[in-house]
Amino acid sequence: GGEGSGSQAAHEKFLLIAAAYETLKDEETRKDYDYMLDHPEEYYRHYYHYYRRRLAPKVDVTIVILVTVCAISVFQFFSWWSSYNEAINYLASVPKYRIQATEIARQQGLLNKTKEKGKNRRSKEEIREEEEEIIKDIIKNKIDIKGGYQKPKIYDILLFQILLAPFYWCKYIVWYFWWIYCFTIKGQEYGVEEKLYIIRRFMKMSQSQFDSLEDHQKETFLERQLWIRENYEVYKREQEEELKKKMAMDPRWKRYRRWMKNEGPGRLTFIDD
Repeated sequence: GGEGSGSQAAHEKFLLIAAAYETLKDEETRKDYDYMLDHPEEYYRHYYHYYRRRLAPKVDVTIVILVTVCAISVFQFFSWWSSYNEAINYLASVPKYRIQATEIARQQGLLNKTKEKGKNRRSKEEIREEEEEIIKDIIKNKIDIKGGYQKPKIYDILLFQILLAPFYWCKYIVWYFWWIYCFTIKGQEYGVEEKLYIIRRFMKMSQSQFDSLEDHQKETFLERQLWIRENYEVYKREQEEELKKKMAMDPRWKRYRRWMKNEGPGRLTFIDD
């Protein structure tokens, strides 16, 4: 009996020492313990702080953020690759681009290699698949796809954007002061790139959206001197009027207006049982 009671006492003493170590092992828990001794009446608050610390995740927040950013970046990259491949597959099915790509492949002798005889002879299905890949490769090299379906670049993903953010900010600050010095202080005339930049800002378009415009459209912008605010406002009104005329003549738009007038969301109808 004595041995059992001694073992029980030793076990209880060990638990007390372990609890004391857990409580006093770091500065924050020691502060909570001292506060509890000074304010014993706030026992609910002590319970809250105790369980919040016990149940709080032990993983470093920095690691969690880094893993999250990496996961998003990987998803971005593969998503963009998927969109890019979809665009290539679509262009390969358009007769205009397919015929041009096939002609280039013939000129380069790429299609002749797929029809070798003898030991290297292949089935029609294999030849068709290889020719399809050749046509897609030519489209990839010859057509510059822009916008949301452009070829993904590793520097565009979130991880690299965060890492390169200080560089981009410094580059922008240098460019901003250069702009003020050249065109505000010295009064230099705008070059073509500067004119297109101002026009793009007026149109509230991103760089990729503006780059996707045809060259003749940009030439029209320059001919009409749209980098001048007054000229751009005139152009903007013209575009709005032209859009209104197109919508007025479009049968689908007429049907939509008729529906909005007669049965649109402004009307409530009830069906009798």
